[in-house]
Amino acid sequence: MVKPLAFKGDKKSKKRKTPHPDSSLTVEDGDRRVLTIQNTTAEAEEDDSWVTAEAATDVIGPILFALPSAKPTCIACDANGSVFTSELENIVEGELATAEPHDVQQVWIASRVAGTDKTSFKGHHGRYLSCDKIGVLSATREAISPEESFICIPSSETTGTFSVRTVWEKFLTIVDEIEVSGIRGDAESVSFNTNLRIRMQARFKPRLKANKESKTKEKISRRELEEIVGRRLEEDEVKRLKKARVQGDYHEAILDVRVKGKHDKYS
Repeated sequence: MVKPLAFKGDKKSKKRKTPHPDSSLTVEDGDRRVLTIQNTTAEAEEDDSWVTAEAATDVIGPILFALPSAKPTCIACDANGSVFTSELENIVEGELATAEPHDVQQVWIASRVAGTDKTSFKGHHGRYLSCDKIGVLSATREAISPEESFICIPSSETTGTFSVRTVWEKFLTIVDEIEVSGIRGDAESVSFNTNLRIRMQARFKPRLKANKESKTKEKISRRELEEIVGRRLEEDEVKRLKKARVQGDYHEAILDVRVKGKHDKYS
């Protein structure tokens, strides 16, 4: 389920959370039954901070197009589908690498176009960003056609910036570098004006999400492991079990450690 967007300054409401059935692991040991709750994705799902996309595969979920203009701006659209540049307010010392949206009009939902290397961008009003043959941008269409499909090409010079190419083999570009008056999709080649920084929510970034889930899986104490196994564990056994939780062969490792304990007991 997609969570509503949160902006800086918004008060966060505290909600009582019920553990999902799939997040529970039950381990039986004779007459003993130990239940441990391992919600490996909760931390990642709660992260509503914004980070910079670094690869084309990162561009997914809520994003913001920060423009290389003298005055920090981004691409936005209104309820009628008009696409325009909007001034950024949530930004530290003019650094685009810190930019975050303050208005839902500045947010686009990026999705991969099935079976292609292209990406679509849906506005807050449910319609898609589109570029016509002469480079005019709009967001009025409810379905994806070639004009609503874009390719994000990472910059070879500046990490975290992209040139966004249209179906017409041209690029999104700011109209005026000094005093931005608009955004178009008719640049013939890559230049400073076509280098857009794409900011995204951290919880959707594949590598960050994987790292957080991995760290969450490691968060189990020696005491909990000993309760599951049913005996005191050696240091190397604790390390082995924690590593197995990350690698995905945790249950097999638990059985191996239990069998070893029984062999040691009767040897």
